[in-house]
This record gives sequence, structure tokens and C-alpha cells, in this order.
Amino acid sequence: MDLPDYKRIVLSQFDASLAMLEECLRACPARSWKGKVGKYAFWHVAYHTLYCTDGYTAKTHEAWKPHARFHPGGASDAEDEYPSRVMTRPELIDYVAHVRRKVRASVGRETSASLRGAAGFPWLSFTRAELHLYSLRHVQHHTGQLSAFLRRAKVQTKWVKDGSQ
Repeated sequence: MDLPDYKRIVLSQFDASLAMLEECLRACPARSWKGKVGKYAFWHVAYHTLYCTDGYTAKTHEAWKPHARFHPGGASDAEDEYPSRVMTRPELIDYVAHVRRKVRASVGRETSASLRGAAGFPWLSFTRAELHLYSLRHVQHHTGQLSAFLRRAKVQTKWVKDGSQ
């Protein structure tokens, strides 16, 4: 597979996964925003998903910098188990758009050589090419949890097959 095809495929699937996450955020009833999805509140699972995806767009762990709007408590909002405060629906929807832009930039700047290089995160012992797939799986894993939670609340969400939808 050549580089342009890899980038197109990865970006298409990231767009689809992030669109599904955004739909979950928009569809979540207000009464369920703090409902438990496993150990954490609905909003917190979405926030976790976004800050991890955001972080993996950096070239290295050290290169990632928190954004004042999405990490009001600084880096500790992503590093500690719980962020400094509850994030609102509009904030998380805006964070999806921010992360989508960062994913596009991150994948867009990759070269054949950089994709063969180390992921850039000491706890991940694979290449940058695999890092993007790992991050994509992480988005879809948590989006699946949020979708299942919403289905139990009688709220339907749709499947998005690729970035063209």
C-alpha cells in the first residue's frame, strides 16, 4: 500500500469514528450526562477518549501540550484519573472538532519514514503507522461503550461507515 492510500484510509476511518462519538455526545439526554459507563460518567468516558486521541497526534509524549479550553486544569486534566471539572456537551463537541483537525494534521505530516519510526510514546512499542490504528481502535472502543449506554437509555445512534458520510 502506498502512503497516500494509507493516509486516506486512516483519515476516513478516524472521521467516521469521531462522527459516531460526536453523535453520542449530541444524543445523550441531559439526565444521562453523568450516568455511569463502567466506572466513569458518560461525559468522562468521552473526555478520556478525546484527550488520548489528542495526545497521540503529537510526535512524542513530551511534545503534547494541553489546550487551555479543553484542559482547564492543565496537563493534570489528562494525566490524573479525574479532570479538574465536569466538561459540558458544547465543550466536548468543540473538542471533537479540535481533535479531528489535529488528527488530520498528524496523519497529514507523516512520511513513509516517520510511519516506520517509533510511535513516540514510551509505553507503546510499535511504529507510528500502528499508533494511528491503535488510537483509532481506542476511539471506537469507547464510542461503542457510549453507544451501548445510550441504547439502554432507549436512544439510538447510527453507524458511520467512513468519512464520506
